[in-house]
Order: sequence, then structure tokens, then C-alpha cells
Amino acid sequence: MSVRGLGRVMARVPTKPVALRSAHRLGEASGILALSVLLHSALEHYRGSFKNPAMYTPLAVSAMTLAVDAHARGDKRPAVHRIRRGVHITAALTGIAGTGFHLYNILKRPGRLAWQNLFYGAPVAAPVAILLAGLLGAAAEEVRNTRPGHAPRVLGKQAGRALGVVSGIGLIGTAAEAALLHFRGAYQNPFMIAPVTIPPLAGALLLHETARRPTRHSRLTKWGLRLTALLGFAGAGFHARGVQRNMGGWRNWRQNILNGPPLPAPPSFTGLALAGLAALALLGERKDG
Repeated sequence: MSVRGLGRVMARVPTKPVALRSAHRLGEASGILALSVLLHSALEHYRGSFKNPAMYTPLAVSAMTLAVDAHARGDKRPAVHRIRRGVHITAALTGIAGTGFHLYNILKRPGRLAWQNLFYGAPVAAPVAILLAGLLGAAAEEVRNTRPGHAPRVLGKQAGRALGVVSGIGLIGTAAEAALLHFRGAYQNPFMIAPVTIPPLAGALLLHETARRPTRHSRLTKWGLRLTALLGFAGAGFHARGVQRNMGGWRNWRQNILNGPPLPAPPSFTGLALAGLAALALLGERKDG
């Protein structure tokens, strides 16, 4: 192989700093998702009076996930941390079990998969957030463990492609859940269209980037993910305004925060968008800023 050819090959292999920065960004994505789950499940399960002792599980697991992600953010060692990886695997398993519990909650109601049950039963897609937090956190450990001169891999697959698929599907699925709940709200505010259009478009662009050969992430995909990340924070603000519009506003917060739009839900878009940007950094030939 010529010197020029060898240089091209080495340019395609992410250096250690790029892999470590991507691992940190994945950890941030996992932490945001874990925080969203912690707050959201606390509100929803409190409203359900914690009738099933298992309803405490996502609170404990998401809190542990958030803690290990905070620890990982300050860890600059290029090696897998066994405790962090164990917590992330536990989070992923909790998400799978929670999805089963929520689906059972819906199917046991009269009418089963009727619109009424999908609107007001246990949100079937909500536990997927802690599943994604676990997957992204575990992937972060694998990416940070990349040896110099080697491309990051996750479960034997190229890390950028694997994480791009997970993040892209996650964005589309989260947008689908938002579409269901915003349909319940009759799209009273025109801004309710944004979370059901921008994130799935960014997710589709990301999936397209992972399938292209050679992969060259476009500016459109990057800006779509950045806009989605901002949308997560903006959505929390709109939901806070929705709580304010209920009778008594924030003075009656103990009731309105339970009956209004869920405040912790929109930041899930931010977490998945950060994961998507990390995937682009691993896929691309130049560094992501």
C-alpha cells in the first residue's frame, strides 16, 4: 500500500480523543434520558399510587444510571468500568420488563388496544427511554475502550453505524409517542406539530447516513439533530406553560403537574439527538464540534 493510501486509511480511523469525546457525549445522552425517566416515572407512578411495588424499580434504576453517567463524564480513562456497564445493562433489562408491564396494563383493560386505553393507560413506549439510556451508556463504555489505531466497535459492529441506527429509530419512536399524546390534545397549539415532524425527519436522515457507503454525514443531518436537541428543552418550556394554563396555574402545582403535559418528557429528544451527533462523529472523516 502506498503512503498516500495508508494515510487515507488512517484518516478514516477515529483517534483516541475522538472516541473519548464521543463516549462522553453518549454518556451525556444516557444521563439526560435517565433523568427524564426518573422524573417522569416518579410523577406517573405517584399518580398511580405505586399500586405495584415494581413501580419503584424505574426510579431506583434511573437514579443509579444518572449517577454512573455523571461519574463517567469526569472519567478520562480509556477503559471499561465494570460497575457502570453493569448498571447500564440493568437499565436496559428494566426497560424491556417495563414495556411488558405497560403493555399488559393496556391489554387487560376492556377494549384492549382501543384509543381510549392508548390515551389514558400506561404509556407503552415510556419504558423504552430507560432501555435506550442503558444501551447508550453501555455503548459509551465500549467506545471509550477503543485501542489506538482501531475503529470503535459495539457488539462487533462499527460503532457509528450501530449507534446511528439506535438513535434514529429511537427518535422516530419517541416522535410516534408524542404524536399519540398530542393527538389526544387535539393539537391545540400549532407548535405541537414540531415534535412530530422535526425529530422523525432527523432520525430518518440519520438512518440514511448510516446506510450510505462511504458515509459522509451531511450538514442537513447535523443541523436536524441540533434542532431536535434544542426542541427537547423548548418542549419542556411549552409543557410548563401548559401546566400554568390549568386552573390555579403553578399555585396549584401539586394537582396541575400531574394533570398537565408531562414536563420531563421532551428532553428525551435532546438525549437521543446527542447520541445521534456522537454517531456522526464516529462515522465522519472530520471531527464533530
